[in-house]
Parts: sequence; C-alpha cells; structure tokens
Amino acid sequence: MTLCSDLGRQLGEPLAGTAPVASWWLVVEQPGPWGAKALTQSHLDPALGAELDAAAGAHGGRVALVRRPRRHPDTHYPAAHRVWLAGTTPGATFLLGGWLPDPSALLSLDFAALGSGAPAGLDGFQPEAEPLLLVCTNGRRDLCCAVKGRALVAGLRDDVLGRVWETTHLGGHRFAPTAVLLPHGVVYGRLDDKQALLLVESARDGHFVADGYRGRSTFSRPGQAAEATVRRQLGDTGLDDLHVPAVTPVSDAAWHAVVAHRDGRSWTVAVRAEEQQPPRPESCGKAPATPIAYRADVPVPQ
Repeated sequence: MTLCSDLGRQLGEPLAGTAPVASWWLVVEQPGPWGAKALTQSHLDPALGAELDAAAGAHGGRVALVRRPRRHPDTHYPAAHRVWLAGTTPGATFLLGGWLPDPSALLSLDFAALGSGAPAGLDGFQPEAEPLLLVCTNGRRDLCCAVKGRALVAGLRDDVLGRVWETTHLGGHRFAPTAVLLPHGVVYGRLDDKQALLLVESARDGHFVADGYRGRSTFSRPGQAAEATVRRQLGDTGLDDLHVPAVTPVSDAAWHAVVAHRDGRSWTVAVRAEEQQPPRPESCGKAPATPIAYRADVPVPQ
C-alpha cells in the first residue's frame, strides 16, 4: 500500500496555504484512545467535546486534544488535565497553561474575548514562555499520522521533554508528519526530528524556520500562501515580522492579499487556487481527488 503522504511527496504537492485556520487554540490533555472525530470519540465527555468545538468554531478558534508521548494509558478514572490557551496574532501571541480537575470548566471561558485576541484564561492559568509542539498522531483519522507522527514524536520526546505532545487531527494527512507550533500557530509538514527540534529551538528566540512551512493558522488559506511567498523572497527569520491585514477576493478562485512587515513595508500578492493533477488520495484509503493548491505570485514591494 502506498501511503497518501508518500504519494504527495512524490508529486511535489506545495505545502503553503494548507494549514488549518484558527486565530487561537484550546489544547486539552485527554489520554486514552481517540476516534476519527476525537472531540466526541474519546474519554472526554462527548457532549462537552461538541460544545467546545462549536464555541471555538463560532469565535475563530480550534480545539485540540493532546496526550503525552510514549504510552498513553486507557484510563477511566478522574484525573487532572493539562490545558493551554494560545493566541496566534502576530505581535500579540500568548500561551497560558494550567491544570483542570474537570474540563467542563472550560465552558466558562470568554470565547468572544478570545476571538478578539484577548488572553482570556481561567483562574490559575499562567503565562508560559516555552513553545509547544503538537504532532498529529491520530491514526484513526489517517494511517500516515499514526506511522509517521508517532515516529517523529519518538525521535523528539527526550530532546524537548514536556513540550512535545501527540495531538488530534491537524488536516493535511498527505503532508505527514504534521505539527503546529504554539503560541504562534505556525504549521508544518513533512518534518523530520532534526527539523522539528530546530523549530522549537528557533521559536524560543522568536525565529522562523522555512523548511516544511504550511502556513500560519492566523490567516486564511490565500493569506497563508501570500505570507509564505513573501517570507521566501525576503528570507525573513522573525516569527512575528509579517502580518496579513487584508485578503480581497477578485474572483471565485483568485485573491489579492496584503502582506505587511513590522518595519512598515507592504506587498500586494496575487493568489489563485489551482486543482492539483493528477488526482491523488487526500487521505489513506480514500478515492483519488484533485486537492486545491494556493499559488502566490512573487510580490512587488509597495
């Protein structure tokens, strides 16, 4: 069997513009098994998972379940859960961490404030300086994530102790192994352990790593492609140097995205959606399809 991620690599499918879209992330520790739809198919109360998913989606966020590397025991007894809240807006990122004996307390979060970029946490949540790397290992969602994601975590866990976690679906199985680095929300694919370790080490100093970059979840898919293209042209290494203040549709499959640098420079980037040929499975075991790639023209400074 050819894995979908092996075929995607062979076909050279572009990574830019494929990250999930979320301006903030809620990360909840939940050991034990995960189903394909982990928020309602795990030992987390399914009604709670559905409510959190709906509330986050309504306010521009995303919920991810995580579990520790190595073994994740199939526990049914009550236990405290590690929880993080991350805001991804350039220049205003935050990462708050804490413990909750009962994750239903998360329903009291001010989701509207989070959607506006405010670091609205819970009592006892504290700012954390060390970045988090979440690697998708949800094998019930896709075989590639189980095989390649777990191998990546195994190669990293001792180097980034306590800061690398297995996580649920990040999208883009065919780019496995995939990961998101919080609080900045930068998403990567086709990682190896050396690249992933460099991501964490560079983020400690606010530096960006280009290899494997899929986009920053803060931005829409066309905005992600535009920002990635400006980064390639500049060789920019500052995680928060670039922002995408506007993306304007010019047709059903084309946009103009404004990418702004913190030093005052800006670019208007033309982005277009293209079907990828030949057809390929977007996930292991699925029928071939023609996924969309976002192509961005080389920008001209304004």
